Amino acid sequence: MSSGGRTIAGYQFSNQEIKDLLIAWGVLGVAFAIFFSGGARSLSQLINPTIFVVSLFTAGVGFLLHEVAHKVVAVRFGQFAEFRADYSMLFIAVMSAMIGFIFAAPGAVHHRGYLTDKEHGLIALAGPVTNIGLAIIFVPALFGGVLLQSNLLFLLGWYGVLVNMFLAAFNMIPYGPLDGKTVMSWNKGVWAGVFLPSLLLTIGLLFGIGF
Repeated sequence: MSSGGRTIAGYQFSNQEIKDLLIAWGVLGVAFAIFFSGGARSLSQLINPTIFVVSLFTAGVGFLLHEVAHKVVAVRFGQFAEFRADYSMLFIAVMSAMIGFIFAAPGAVHHRGYLTDKEHGLIALAGPVTNIGLAIIFVPALFGGVLLQSNLLFLLGWYGVLVNMFLAAFNMIPYGPLDGKTVMSWNKGVWAGVFLPSLLLTIGLLFGIGF
C-alpha cells in the first residue's frame, strides 16, 4: 500500500490514488468540455467556463464515481484496491475531443486477492449501476432547466443524464476489459437486465432529443 493518504467515508485512499483521481477528473473535464463544444473550433469554446463546469460535474463526476464504486465494492469484499490513472489514455481523450469525437479510458481500479465469480461480477457491476443512479439524480435538473428556462440547469441535467446512461451502456458491453464481460461471465440475467435498458434508453436519448 502507498504510504500516507486519507480516510474518506471509511475508505482509505493513498496520496497517489487521490492525485490520480483528481488529475483524471480535471483532464476529463477539459476533454468533455472540448467535445461538448464540438471540437477545437475556436479558443473561446475551449475555455468556456460554463461548459467546463458542466463537463466537470457531469462527465467528470460520472467517470470518477464509476471508478470509486469499483473500489468501494472491492474493499467490502476484503480486497486491497486502488485507482490508477492512465496518463497516455487521458492524453488521447483530449486529443480525440479536439477533432470532434472522444475516447475516454482514464484508468482503472486495480485490486488483488481471492474472489468468487459473483464477487468479481458485483465489483464490475458497481460502476455501471452507479452511473445509472447518477443519471436518475440528474433528471430533476433536466426538467428544472426546462421549466425555469435556465440554460445552465438544463445543460447539467441533459449531459448528466445522457453521459451517465451512455457510460452504463458502454461499460456493460461484454467485450475485452469492459465491465460487461465480467458481469456476463457471472450472471447473464443480471447482465441483460442492466445492459439492455441502458442501451435502449441511451439510443432513445441520442435519437429522440439529439446530442
